[in-house]
Amino acid sequence: MAASQAILLLQKQLRDLCKKPVDGFSAGLVDETDMFEWSVSIIGPPDTLYDGGFFNAIMSFPKNYPNSPPTVRFTSEMWHPNVYPDGKVCISILHPPGDDPNGYELATERWTPVHT
Repeated sequence: MAASQAILLLQKQLRDLCKKPVDGFSAGLVDETDMFEWSVSIIGPPDTLYDGGFFNAIMSFPKNYPNSPPTVRFTSEMWHPNVYPDGKVCISILHPPGDDPNGYELATERWTPVHT
């Protein structure tokens, strides 16, 4: 049941993104049969360290989305303090809700379904 609700929400979000594109950002499905994995492209914003860059990433959504956050992994080379060498993005808003095992994040910094 949760997976079908997640699919409906992801279909709507992708459709909305196509209708109202965000400057410097595009997304689509990696495989037309899998709504849970998106291919993302980001163009580096002007007047930043990333100006002129073109960065690709994969967003993987869990079956219980939006109750749990997606994961994001850059597939193109990216240097950023919140991106591991393997491309995995590590920021508080993408950490699942619940207890913080490291004790350094506020609950308000972590994922909640309203972030969708």
